[in-house]
Amino acid sequence: MSSPLYVITGATGHIGYALLKKLTDRGDRVRILIRKDTPVFDGIECEKAFGDVTNPDTLDAAFEGADVVFHLAGIIDINVGNEEMIWKVNFEGTKNVVRAVQRCGVKRLVYASSVDAFIPLPDNQIMRETDSFDVTALDGTYAKTKAAATNLILHTVRTENLDAVIVFPGACIGPYDFKVSNAGEMVRMSMHGSFPASLNFGAYNFVDVRDVADGMIAAAEKGRKGEGYILCGEQITTHGFIKTVAEAAGKKAPRIRVGKGIVTIAAPIMEVYYKISKQTPLFTRYSIRKLTSNCNFSIDKARRELGYNPMSVQKSVRDMVEWIRENEKQ
Repeated sequence: MSSPLYVITGATGHIGYALLKKLTDRGDRVRILIRKDTPVFDGIECEKAFGDVTNPDTLDAAFEGADVVFHLAGIIDINVGNEEMIWKVNFEGTKNVVRAVQRCGVKRLVYASSVDAFIPLPDNQIMRETDSFDVTALDGTYAKTKAAATNLILHTVRTENLDAVIVFPGACIGPYDFKVSNAGEMVRMSMHGSFPASLNFGAYNFVDVRDVADGMIAAAEKGRKGEGYILCGEQITTHGFIKTVAEAAGKKAPRIRVGKGIVTIAAPIMEVYYKISKQTPLFTRYSIRKLTSNCNFSIDKARRELGYNPMSVQKSVRDMVEWIRENEKQ
C-alpha cells in the first residue's frame, strides 16, 4: 500500500511553505501546485504541478491521486484597489478547487480560511467557531472573500457530501516569510532600526506559521468532517509586539508612542505611498480598524480535538529574526 499523497496549493505562501517543510521533513509524499518554479523549493523533495487555481483546466492533473488537498492559495491584501482579483483568487479559485477535488475523488480537503471571516464581537467577548458567516457584515474585501469561500465549502459539505475541514489561522509570524508579510515588514524595519515610533493603541492575535502547519496536518488526520478549527496563538498589544521584536533584534524599542488619531489621519496618505512604492503595507485604514477590533479567539476546540499547542509570541519572533538574518546573508 502506497503512502498518502498530499497536495498543497499556495506553497509559496507563508503557511504553505511551512506546511510543505513539515510534510517533507517527516518523509511524506507531497505535490505542490505552483504557477512557476522558484529557488525557494531547491532541495525540497516534492512533485511540482504547474497551474493556477483560477484556471480549472490545470487542477485535475495536480489533484489526481491525492488523498488530501491543502488549499492555501489566496491573496492577502490590506491595501485598496485590487478587489476584483482578490475575489477571483480567493472565492472563484476556491470554487474551482472544490470542483476539482470532487472530480478527482480526493478523500479530504483542508481549507485555510481566516479569523478575519468572523464578525468581531463587542466588549472583547470570546469568539469561537461557527458554521455560517455573514459576508455583508464584514469589513474589507479579504475578509469578505474568505467568509464567502468558507460558506461555499460548508454548503458543499452539507449538500454534496464533500469531506472537508476548515481551519482559521490568525496573523502569522515566524520563519519562511519569503514574500514579506505585513508583520514581517514590521520585524524587518525594527531589525534595521527604521521603525521610528511605537503605537499606544491596538492589539492582535499572532501565531507561528509552524503551529498553523501542525494544526492543518492534524485537521487532515483528526479533524471532523464539516468542522472548523481556530488556529490562533497569543494576544499581544501592538506596543508589546513592537517591543518584543526590538528585544529579539537586539535593538531598543522606540521611545515615542503614537496615538490612534495621528495614525488614522496619516493612513490614507500611506496607502497611496504603499501602492506607488509597491511596498508591503503596514498601516492602512483597514489595518487600524483590525488592530482596534476584538481579537479574543478561543483555541479550545483545536486543543481538544487536534492536540493543537501553539508556541509563545516571543519564541516565534526570535526564530523569525534569526531566519531573516540568515536569509539576508544569502
